Amino acid sequence: MHDHTQQEMTATAETVLARRYYLKDDAGQSVETWETLCRRVADAVAQGGSQGQQSDELREEFFQLIYHLDFLPNSPCLMNAGTDLGQLSACFVLPVEDSMDGIFTAIRNGALVHKTGGGTGYSFSRLRSKNAAVRSTQGVASGPLSFAAVFDVATETIKQGGKRRGANMGVLRIDHPDIMDFIRAKEDQNKFNNFNFSVAITDAFMTAVEDGCEYDLIEPATGAVVACLDARSVFEKIIDLAWHNGEPGVLFIDAANRANMTPQLGVFEATNPCGEQWLLPYESCNLGSINLANFVVNGQVDYGRLKRVAQMATVFLDNVIDCNRFPIPEIEAMTLKTRKIGLGIMGLHDMLIQMAIPYGSAEGRTLAAEVMQLVRDAAEERSMQLAEEKGAFPAYDPAINTYGARRNAALTSIQPTGTVSMIADCASGCEPYFSIVMVKHVMDGDRLILVNKYFEQIARREGFYSEELMSKVADSGTVMGHDEIPARWQEVFCTAQDIRPEDHIRMQGTLQQSGVDSSISKTINLPHNATREEVKLCYLLGYQLGCKGLTVYRDGSRDSQVLNAGGELSATEQVAVVSCDGMVKKNLPDTLNAKRYRLKDHDQKSVYIIVCFDENEKPMEVFAKFPFDNRIDLKDKSTMWTTTCRLVSLALRFNIPVSEIIKQLDRSSGHMLDLPAQLSKLFKSFMAGTQHGFASACPECSGQLIFEEGCETCHQCGYSKCS
Repeated sequence: MHDHTQQEMTATAETVLARRYYLKDDAGQSVETWETLCRRVADAVAQGGSQGQQSDELREEFFQLIYHLDFLPNSPCLMNAGTDLGQLSACFVLPVEDSMDGIFTAIRNGALVHKTGGGTGYSFSRLRSKNAAVRSTQGVASGPLSFAAVFDVATETIKQGGKRRGANMGVLRIDHPDIMDFIRAKEDQNKFNNFNFSVAITDAFMTAVEDGCEYDLIEPATGAVVACLDARSVFEKIIDLAWHNGEPGVLFIDAANRANMTPQLGVFEATNPCGEQWLLPYESCNLGSINLANFVVNGQVDYGRLKRVAQMATVFLDNVIDCNRFPIPEIEAMTLKTRKIGLGIMGLHDMLIQMAIPYGSAEGRTLAAEVMQLVRDAAEERSMQLAEEKGAFPAYDPAINTYGARRNAALTSIQPTGTVSMIADCASGCEPYFSIVMVKHVMDGDRLILVNKYFEQIARREGFYSEELMSKVADSGTVMGHDEIPARWQEVFCTAQDIRPEDHIRMQGTLQQSGVDSSISKTINLPHNATREEVKLCYLLGYQLGCKGLTVYRDGSRDSQVLNAGGELSATEQVAVVSCDGMVKKNLPDTLNAKRYRLKDHDQKSVYIIVCFDENEKPMEVFAKFPFDNRIDLKDKSTMWTTTCRLVSLALRFNIPVSEIIKQLDRSSGHMLDLPAQLSKLFKSFMAGTQHGFASACPECSGQLIFEEGCETCHQCGYSKCS
């Protein structure tokens, strides 16, 4: 597939690998390189297949596949293959039975999964509703949400293998009596922080929405209809909350079950944390993604090599099942019955850029469909060959599965690749790039302009490259609207926030229908000023196009994104350093826009903080004012606050990163209500702003968290809330 030339890794990739993937010695120092990591993974997974000479050949083919970044398995495989832990799967679904024993068995099993690096999906739909009768105690049930809170606390206490934080999907059917409580559960964003919540929506409910009628709520403990709700009112509430902060998501459960290849084993109730894997209770799935960026030659897709890589990746993922160490026996038994794999893609936007095709165009969707269908067909062809060599998956039933014997009940999905795509230096999954040019501030105060590698190459080749232009693009957060950039390239480099929501959904629908067995993890990005009606249209279109689930995210809609601002930091992508400006104090105009914030100090006295913003709405100056600062007893405090604000303002005008200012304020703070703490809290809300709204700060590196693939991800250090 490739020769043995040394694989060049980006500085970002090496940082992520050293931080998260390389094995460490007792002192915490890396004892691996990219080459030795790939050897470790290839050697371990090859043992899952045939032995002898063929195993040696397979080992080398697996190594080449990963080493040259044509295909990367999911993070648990890269981290754990060839180690004592040996748990290689990313996603699991665990049943939650309607009994105390069943509930706490699920919590225990979830803890064991999280400990080994997996993410879990739970359906709470079997649990009897709040205040339903409990015969054994003559009491009443506390309902699904009360138990979901226990799952959330349990997850909080477990760090996944020291490298990954536990992630959960919580699902409740639309016809559960407690559905309204579930829909509103994350309106308070301080609750259920270890869960993504999604509503399992039925076809019957969508028909009731269309017809404007009521639908039945069914008590799971008895199967009886206990109430009715107006379908449109419930749908509007889901839309309102999704508009408010992106949750709950929606899962179209009937569409998923129509594609269930083993209905004799049960029905789908839930997905993994990011929604791309519908799994039966106790099933697991190991994932991997083909890097489409590597398959464009002279502006054309190399379909022949893509087919060969897809087939080899299918063998790799099937082998993972046999060399995997499962967290509990029930998961092992169920996984071996169906042998599901999730072969996906990343770098779709890279492929389109290299072919000068806009992501949001019909042409882009056509190409994406062709590529995904080829991957699916190649995987199926190889899986059928494996069935001849080793046997079909044990649950295969020719009376149900009329497509022919395969080794694997499911073959393809499109999963989040936030961290592995940083290693591969490509766009995540099937998502478009989030930014093309960005500004990054480093410890000594320098300002680095970072540019997407394709954009830099084309800009230089076509003569419109300049550091001034790159700086302008970084500050605006978009290539759109810059006259220096030809219109054609503005369209090609259109990013997630600039692509119409309809085009996001049509891409997801096209891929779902063109070669995805399971589902797709993708975020439908909406601008901050999007209306609830636009969110509604997204859901309706996604349902019509056959999507099995949908995550809509209106930019700036989280609590930590309360302001719109021009970009001190844009989302970090895999980029190349272009320029490095020295420290320069920014001159300010006579007039600046400002916002006033009223705070309380630790004596419960009111203090007003005034923050002034430049033309890009980046904070430039900070002032503190007491309502009665001429009082003698407040003089010292007022002087201290004023001096601190002057120093912070000076740091801002010298482009000191806000993250560094926050660190110093936190170190200086002695009380949660004193000035440094108050300023720190305020600046954390400004942290990593883009033109589209301030974003959450990464808890590990203080970089910007962006919302893509249904999850908050940091493209700077590889942290992900879900993977």
